[in-house]
Amino acid sequence: MRAAQSAPHLVTLIVSTALAVLSLNMFLPSLPRIAADFDSSYSLVNLSLGGYLALSAVLQLIMGPLSDRYGRRPVLLASMLVFALASVGCVLAESIWVFLGFRMLQGAVVAGQVLSRAAIRDMYSTADAASKLGYVTMAMALAPMLGPMLGGALDIAFGWRSGFVLYAVLGLGVLLLSWSDWGETNHQRAATFGAQMRSYPELLRARRFWGYSFCLAFSIGGFYAFITGAPLVAAAWFDLNPALLGVGIGIITCGFMVGNFVTGLLARRVPLISLILAGRLAAVVGPLIGLSLFLAGQGATLVFFGSAIAVGFGNGLTVANASTGLMSVRPHLAGSASGLSGAIVVALGALMTTGTGFLVTPDNAPFMVLTIILLSSFCALAAALYVRWLDIHEPLEETA
Repeated sequence: MRAAQSAPHLVTLIVSTALAVLSLNMFLPSLPRIAADFDSSYSLVNLSLGGYLALSAVLQLIMGPLSDRYGRRPVLLASMLVFALASVGCVLAESIWVFLGFRMLQGAVVAGQVLSRAAIRDMYSTADAASKLGYVTMAMALAPMLGPMLGGALDIAFGWRSGFVLYAVLGLGVLLLSWSDWGETNHQRAATFGAQMRSYPELLRARRFWGYSFCLAFSIGGFYAFITGAPLVAAAWFDLNPALLGVGIGIITCGFMVGNFVTGLLARRVPLISLILAGRLAAVVGPLIGLSLFLAGQGATLVFFGSAIAVGFGNGLTVANASTGLMSVRPHLAGSASGLSGAIVVALGALMTTGTGFLVTPDNAPFMVLTIILLSSFCALAAALYVRWLDIHEPLEETA
């Protein structure tokens, strides 16, 4: 295949982003079997999620500036190669520590998510980028819906290692697709890496960037709390089997896809912050109603997962628009903005995952999970209101 010379098609961006998401959640139903196979505690095996998220945060801090200096294409290709090789390492691992080591290396796949966002911002104006990113996110959102179900089915049929075989195959496939279709999109590179890093403080001083970033982080933080606490809720309160649990974990994506579809339709006509605020209100109202019903003794499976759908819808109105907003604060630093915001998202996700695992017990599971989601949604709403305040009182600041 010939190396790509033109900008990537949307399908390539979708697949690259989807693989990054799939690497996070497809193996979740297999955690108990992995622990049993390696004769390890569940808390140690859970590092394959929490540790992976922490390393992903660090990698995004590096990948963003590297892609701003050297281009999106070389960073993406190198990252996909590392992911494919690390997946093979997970398949062959004979001890928990070897498995965890290669699992951490799989974090390189996060480049697909970071650089796809940056490439879209490279190719389109702010409004068009939000619309395109909405459609990309909607399509790739099938990954968190189907991932746990696919992972659970593979585990039952072939064992947990089969999921990592699939990771290796998908990683190689995305590597080949990117080689042939992902031409360079960053044409505003600095002359040297030192010059690139000297421009980084411009981003750190931009208050809108931080407002958008924390809105994005707390929005997705609610999702992390859900996927961490839902297995215990399902087991302790609803007696759901692994297959139905996979459906339950994936169901939040239904609302997410609808929200992204609305973003794709409206982003060219409605201000970004207006769509974000609408999404934040939906993400607050859903878990608030769900928690109220549980406290009133009316809690049920549909109530718990229905609250998650509302959060997913709110995130669908938020993620693409907030991502576009933070990359538009300093367009020549779009990769750095995408990487830094991604690191914030993942770091907060790791905290939310750890905190939810620590606070949730079989007795309080649905109450605590919904409370954590609600608090996270309130924080995201506050960050969105801060951006709105900046738009009103300092409309010309940080918009270059």
